Amino acid sequence: MSSGAIVVESHPADTLLRAERLPHILCPGCGIGSVVHTYVDAIAASGIPQDKHVCVSGIGCSGRAAGYVNVDSYHTTHGRSIPFALGIATYRPELHVTVISGDGDLTAIGGNHFIHAARRSVALLVLCINNFNYGMTGGQAGPTTPLSAMSRTTPHGCWERPFNLPFLAQAVGASYVARWTVLHVRQLRAALIHAMNKEGFRFIEILSPCPTGFGRPNDIGDGISEMQNYLRRCVVDNGIDLRQTDIDLTQQDSPIYVGDFVDVDRPSFRPQVVQHAH
Repeated sequence: MSSGAIVVESHPADTLLRAERLPHILCPGCGIGSVVHTYVDAIAASGIPQDKHVCVSGIGCSGRAAGYVNVDSYHTTHGRSIPFALGIATYRPELHVTVISGDGDLTAIGGNHFIHAARRSVALLVLCINNFNYGMTGGQAGPTTPLSAMSRTTPHGCWERPFNLPFLAQAVGASYVARWTVLHVRQLRAALIHAMNKEGFRFIEILSPCPTGFGRPNDIGDGISEMQNYLRRCVVDNGIDLRQTDIDLTQQDSPIYVGDFVDVDRPSFRPQVVQHAH
């Protein structure tokens, strides 16, 4: 070692990640690790003490997030991440509860919980890592799989119209709605910090490559190829009509709209309960 070498004793995220569980077990090219790192970076910059953050996840590749972050965290049953989180947020309103899970967990088996938590304006920040399939169980089609996309359960192309998640979140009452990709880490970090300091139900969709389950059958290529696809096709439009933000990754010329779409003031469910109780 040269005399001018700098020895780094620790990483800034060391206290926010469970180092004993690293390296992670995610596939090469998966974007979930980028989301976890951006999330802990936002925690550090949020101004909210680390011991006031709680992370809840469900089942699936994205559900691994709760096991990697060094805050009070809960890895729950499939589709039930939001009701677990709802209980925490309602009875411990001083805590800042974030749900990190996948498109299938949150909007398929957990879709009913998603709708009613937003309708009630429960104080939750929900991050949906959307990789357009059930990646952990073999690449089956889910509620966000684009029309005509190939999957393990749609070998001739998906025929079911997918959810437009930002439009859905706006329609059911979210106070904050955004969509970014794992390419847009700086924008995502800013969105997370802002959302952590808002009331009500906040929702961020994060588009992430799944080279194994989605990229391979749809000839998208590896994770870098999908990131290049985001770079080429993403259009930032904060004011777009959310009815126009459908995604079709299989049509190479269609735009993918990203941005901070909805930002309104809506009181959280818990303060209203306390007010009426007294």
